[in-house]
Amino acid sequence: MQENDRKLQQAEGGTEETSENKKANLEETTKAEPKVAEETVSETDGSKEPKEETVSETKSEKKTAEKDDSNEHLDEIDESNAEDAEDSENEKRHTIPMLDYHSMSMENLVGELQRLVKNEKVQAINKHVSAIKHEFDQKFQEFLDEKKEEFVSKGGNEIDFRYNSVAKRQFNEVYSDFREKRDQYYKQLDQSLKTNLQKRLDIIEELKGLIDIEEDINTTYNNFKDLQSRWKNAGPIPRASYNDVWRTYHHHMEIFYDFLHLNRELRDLDFKHNLEEKQKLVERAEALVDEPDLNKAFRELQTLHKIWKEDIGPVAKEHREEIWEKFSNATKAMHQRRQEHFQELEKSYEKNLEKKQGIIGNIAKIAENVADNHRGIQQQIKEVEALREAFFKAGRVPQKVNEDTWSHFKETVRKFNRTKNAFYKNQKKEQQQNLEKKKELLELAVSLKDSDDWSEVTPQMKRIQRDWKKIGHVPRKYSDKIWKEFKDACNHYFDRLHAEKNEAHKEEFENFKKKSECLDRLKEFQLSGDKKKDIEDIKAFLAEWKKYGRIPYNKKHINSKFNKIVDALFKKLGIGRQQSELLKYGNKVQELAKTEDNYAIGNERVFVKRKIDDVKSEIRQLENNLQFFSDDSEDNPLVKEVINKLDKQKEALQTWKEKMKKLNILEHKLNKETEDDEENGNEEENGNEEE
Repeated sequence: MQENDRKLQQAEGGTEETSENKKANLEETTKAEPKVAEETVSETDGSKEPKEETVSETKSEKKTAEKDDSNEHLDEIDESNAEDAEDSENEKRHTIPMLDYHSMSMENLVGELQRLVKNEKVQAINKHVSAIKHEFDQKFQEFLDEKKEEFVSKGGNEIDFRYNSVAKRQFNEVYSDFREKRDQYYKQLDQSLKTNLQKRLDIIEELKGLIDIEEDINTTYNNFKDLQSRWKNAGPIPRASYNDVWRTYHHHMEIFYDFLHLNRELRDLDFKHNLEEKQKLVERAEALVDEPDLNKAFRELQTLHKIWKEDIGPVAKEHREEIWEKFSNATKAMHQRRQEHFQELEKSYEKNLEKKQGIIGNIAKIAENVADNHRGIQQQIKEVEALREAFFKAGRVPQKVNEDTWSHFKETVRKFNRTKNAFYKNQKKEQQQNLEKKKELLELAVSLKDSDDWSEVTPQMKRIQRDWKKIGHVPRKYSDKIWKEFKDACNHYFDRLHAEKNEAHKEEFENFKKKSECLDRLKEFQLSGDKKKDIEDIKAFLAEWKKYGRIPYNKKHINSKFNKIVDALFKKLGIGRQQSELLKYGNKVQELAKTEDNYAIGNERVFVKRKIDDVKSEIRQLENNLQFFSDDSEDNPLVKEVINKLDKQKEALQTWKEKMKKLNILEHKLNKETEDDEENGNEEENGNEEE
């Protein structure tokens, strides 16, 4: 009795669990283990057994069970007890939390597997490891398929695909360690279980032989008690043999009790004791219906069944069916509670299924409308990843649709990944084309970076830079390298250009200094009264001014000051604006004549010709405008304004024509001098020939 109480206390204490793992452990127990085929244990010697076989308690239990629609409520406990019977450590599996492995990442699954293998007995974590491996394999296969599609989408050949996963390598190492420990454990256990089985079979044979021994009944009874004690200490046996061996043992034990009719006092004393013990077990089993912790109640019921089977003998025939029926009904009540609980779980699974279907639908919407730009796709990748996390955290779904739901989820995510990969594949092709374009620009920039033709190359280099900016992204691995090479080539050229300009600027500032001195002297100049002499003096200032050449751009206002003073002096001499312009231009023509630079003269002709064309075009436009005012008086302010502009343009046209005339005269003079030089050269050659 004290031993039985100790077992019950262990059962109660061993099932204290947190609320987080009660549900998981309840789910674990629903997975029935393979049922052991019942074997008929033959009687080796029936000649001295009673001719009319006494109805055993086992048969009473079977008879009662047959009244029920099913033995499921008994089978479930028998199978669990059979597994626990192999090793007392097996019972610990009920207290190790079965976590929600479905919601864990691969890295977390590896971590949980490492913790279990390191801290728990291998025989107690078989189901945990199997569940972890199932989830890890599914997640890794999904991950691998995604990486393979990405590899193929980038132009790779599927047969060449290889992927090195740290998580997979770690998982394999830990799982291999678990298998090694498990195989070693079961190898050692197997021999021990076989030895213990043989011990129990030998005890059964000895029990069968007790009724054939002719000795004092008290001696026989003491031998029987010794066999019972040896039976309790015989150790665990294979779960496949557990129930059949137990039935055989009890069958022959009951036969022995029937044999004790010769000493009814001893038999009745045992029957009474056994009945009292079984009544206590019935009371404990019936009380479990009010235990709020369903998992704890089921574990205690398992212990009650184990005590019923292994530790308490049979009762009197008239009580056997009745006491077993009470115990069986209490077990059935517990089974019914569990079934109702599982039905509630199924309802929650249905809700989880709805959640997961909604999540799959949201992923499908994204897969149907994948963005066509990098930023948009990156945002969608984050959204899909968040939905994946929500899917794994949504909980279990009904077992019958679990595989279909998982397949639908994987295919939907894969559809998004395929479209995403196709985009980046096309983008990669486009980036490769951009790379080729930038290589061409780089090659051109490198070829021009040492050129000294500043006026020709500078606009070309600026155009190259503009074209570079218009070209899109290139593959990341080439981006920094090609940009650095291009930037170095451009910087090399423009650094040289700026150095050249800085040198030129020195000369321009020197010219500005000289022009400033010239301007100061012009400001001090006074007309002498001799018009001819004064005009020549002013021309001298003009010639000096032209001689100094270019000045810095931000100092060009000095030219306006100079021209303003010159115009004022010409006005004092009675020379009009047009004439003064021609005088100043005549000075420029003289400078061109001195250089005898046909290229410069030609450029000047082009410039003057363009100005003449521009003025003519402006005159035509103004004359057309006057036609709109044909009926208006000349006193109209608008008409006056147009007429004034027209007069100025006609005056300007005349000035530009005079400038062209001076250029023509200069060009004619230079051509004449060239012809004369050629004639003189020919005469000299002819004279030499005559000599």
